[in-house]
Amino acid sequence: MSSPSPSPAPFRPRYWRVWLTFLKVSLSREMIFRWHFLIEVVTTCFWIAAQLLLFEIIYGKVTTIRDWTKPEYYGFMATGMLVNSFVEMLFMPNCANLSEQIRTGNLDFALVKPIDTQFLVSFQTVDMSLLAQVIVSLGLLTYSVVQAHVTVTFGSAIMYAFLVLVAVGFFYSMMIALASAAVFMGRNQGLYDFWFYVTSFARYPGDVYRQGLAGEFFWFGFSFIIPILLVVTVPSRMFLNKALTPNSWVVLLAPAMTAVSLWGSRKVFKWSLSHYRSASS
Repeated sequence: MSSPSPSPAPFRPRYWRVWLTFLKVSLSREMIFRWHFLIEVVTTCFWIAAQLLLFEIIYGKVTTIRDWTKPEYYGFMATGMLVNSFVEMLFMPNCANLSEQIRTGNLDFALVKPIDTQFLVSFQTVDMSLLAQVIVSLGLLTYSVVQAHVTVTFGSAIMYAFLVLVAVGFFYSMMIALASAAVFMGRNQGLYDFWFYVTSFARYPGDVYRQGLAGEFFWFGFSFIIPILLVVTVPSRMFLNKALTPNSWVVLLAPAMTAVSLWGSRKVFKWSLSHYRSASS
């Protein structure tokens, strides 16, 4: 009598290969609509040029903003743009589409696939046009380092890259948590507007807001309760060899708070899915 055939091994997706497939599909889609891709790149470059022109005018009148010289401020600006470009390139189109999937019931198709649902809805589309902003940000960061006469070591470069990933992770946790609210609201465009308004504060160094009692409360709240200012200002100051405020321990605080935020957003996502009513229900 022949022995029974072994049961098939459970399917374990290799997530990096799945993501590479998503990347190839997104690139093919961009190449189909090449003029749209080109217009997006030109628009991004125009926006960056407008920001640089604004601060060229400002620094034409002053030598420093708080303790930030022009080259140092450009380093901070480059860090903010780098974080923002990764967030919008990898997560923004997917989180924006999640509410539409919930509204139409198309989320059903994601739920039945043998892969983690949050991974699938978070990484399915990559906005390739934002690679232009990544390249410009790295160029601006290089200009800042050279002009500020900063010595970059291998360790500082690795630490900077890690803290940038920490910032990206924090903003992703905010975005996926807001997107999950569409389960209860149907559409949550107002929450995305709220996200843009709140994160716009991160375009300026945290210590810029420390003027007056109200400014101190604002700085504390958005640094140590919701660390929007902390996750961008810390890598900039560390990389440019500027003193960290209020102390060097904030280098450890930013990753810790981001880890808590990612854990919380995962809980919110799964809790929201437990209340999702599929198109068939």
